Amino acid sequence: MPRDDRPPSRRAFLDVTGATVAAGLLTGCSSDSAPPDRPAPSAAATPAPVPATGPHQAGITLPRTGQRNLLAVVADLGTDVAPGPLLAELGQAVRTLTAGSDPRLLGLSPGDLTVTVGVGPRLVRTAGAELPGATDLPRFSRERIAPRARGGDLLLQICASDALVVPVAAAALLDRAGDRVRERWRQSGRRGTEVPVAKNLTAPRNLLGFIDGIVGPHTPAERERDLWLAGPPEVAGGTLAVLRRMELDLPRFAALSVADQEAVFGRRRSTGVPLSGGTAASPPELGAKTPDGRYLVPADAHVRRANPTVVGVGHMLRRSYSTDEPTPGLLFISFQNTLRTFTATLTRMDTSDALLPFTTTTASAPFLILPGFDDQHPLGSTLFT
Repeated sequence: MPRDDRPPSRRAFLDVTGATVAAGLLTGCSSDSAPPDRPAPSAAATPAPVPATGPHQAGITLPRTGQRNLLAVVADLGTDVAPGPLLAELGQAVRTLTAGSDPRLLGLSPGDLTVTVGVGPRLVRTAGAELPGATDLPRFSRERIAPRARGGDLLLQICASDALVVPVAAAALLDRAGDRVRERWRQSGRRGTEVPVAKNLTAPRNLLGFIDGIVGPHTPAERERDLWLAGPPEVAGGTLAVLRRMELDLPRFAALSVADQEAVFGRRRSTGVPLSGGTAASPPELGAKTPDGRYLVPADAHVRRANPTVVGVGHMLRRSYSTDEPTPGLLFISFQNTLRTFTATLTRMDTSDALLPFTTTTASAPFLILPGFDDQHPLGSTLFT
């Protein structure tokens, strides 16, 4: 049976988490075992907490730099489960977890823990068939997706700098949901080294060695235009997310010369600068040519095929993470205020993009990321009264 058809039970996941923590305790070095001439390392500073409440959910633009560790859990709700009360309970659990007051954290400091909650098209359609987020993703080329790894009713995106906090928070949230949800699939990931690309802007490297996520709606005006939903009122303050888990053919890509790798992306591998010149944050000059008439940015380079101006769509905000299980790859996560931003871009890439032959998509789902919440407005209350 395919791996995606056998989601782990919460009990099994708690057992694994406990064993992992125990193993860490057994193998960690105590101050007694440190050489007398070598001082014990000082504890790293705890990252600042990220507020769970506000007009938008955390984990999208806050914190400004994405945390190093992520776990995405996709689940279904039972057909007789009312989404409103469940989401309100999950929102309360998010608040206690991020505040550090939930005993299920087992004494761990939440640090910069964020939990971002989304609902899939089936649930959105129960609230309104014309609402943003009510549409399923079409199928694209280079997909090898098991039925249980396509779509879903509920997304829990859990991020933190402390790798231990992520699975513990996930176990607490799934415990709160209980038998009302059934897990479809999950994927953990890590962000690579952050590279400065502009003032107050960094982006991580991916497994292919390139800087990932340079282009996006980074200013408040750009986010109002391309990221946040302005209406209808049920979804205002939310956004739309697309998750795509992709395997990467690392050996075949690594066999290319550096110049050929850069031609695939249309950027310098070391700096992220477009092949047309400038800085990492510069837009590629797609009309620039060599003296003999060749495009500096090749016709099938990724930055050309996915360029928002050429496609005729807005910018996506990406929080992608590299993965190494079940196989090396990428968990692509994009946020945008219209699904067409993603579908039109990938449709154009499907016709000719030098990067796609090195990828195979193994899981895919769209979600409406719910508006922010607070004491007076529980999570999901604007959509499910």
